[in-house]
Amino acid sequence: MTRARRYAFLLMVPLVPWLQLRVDRSLGEFRAQNEVLYLWSGEQVKRMFPGLEGIAGDLYWLRTVQYFGRQRLFAPGKRFELLEPLIEITVALDPRLEIAYRYGSIFLCEPYPVGAGEPEAGVDLLKRATERWPQSWELRKELGYFTYLFLGDALEARRILLEASKLPGAPYWLAGMAGHMLTRSGERSMARQIWQEMFDHAQYDVMRENARMSLQRLDALDMVDALEGVVAELEKQLGRSPRSLEELVEVGRLPAVPHDPTGAPFAYDPATGDVSIGQSSMLWKPDMAGVGR
Repeated sequence: MTRARRYAFLLMVPLVPWLQLRVDRSLGEFRAQNEVLYLWSGEQVKRMFPGLEGIAGDLYWLRTVQYFGRQRLFAPGKRFELLEPLIEITVALDPRLEIAYRYGSIFLCEPYPVGAGEPEAGVDLLKRATERWPQSWELRKELGYFTYLFLGDALEARRILLEASKLPGAPYWLAGMAGHMLTRSGERSMARQIWQEMFDHAQYDVMRENARMSLQRLDALDMVDALEGVVAELEKQLGRSPRSLEELVEVGRLPAVPHDPTGAPFAYDPATGDVSIGQSSMLWKPDMAGVGR
């Protein structure tokens, strides 16, 4: 954002309520309970504010972040159906707003209830970002990461990372990472490497926090594997599955009842002997295709 645009944006912030009121009034009976109607497009909003598309894009991006934050943190029944349309309006108004592509792809890709659970839409958003900034190895790298982490497509991710490695300024290790993408037995290890790199070099707090929780989830999955190993050993000894994880402590197989890195208890099914991340944990979410568990 240029200095002039930054000042203009600050001057426009007090107009956010007026802008939204004008949009909401225009919606009439189709207004969607204090949210922007999902049928609205960037082209329609452009016609309302000719010459101010960039500023309107900034304002819509603020609205998008607020909407995502309210749903993720406070909504009892999380609903993200307006997230993709809000992002689409934002980038239609200002296709140069790179932050909308970066943040928006994370918001869309993360499985419900952490995010919208729309990885195809999130990856498509990043694809459009790489088309707009074809020489950005960082954006192409993130596209490769998300293709692997959220779509589970190691072959396509490898191709994208190889492309990124050939761009000016790209780090040497991108080509090596691409070479390991097809090592199916090392998927969790590869996921850990990707998330750690994203955590170490995150430009925005939301990306760093997302990477941190993903690393904790991988740690929890490693703990699940270890616990299932202990359960299997005791099952051989007793001729039955343990009644609970507490029984592993009672017979001296564990020093204490295990918890995941956030302090939440693991879930256990005595009928099958399966251990999993508990749904009460902040780390619980539907499994990502092909990655980890």
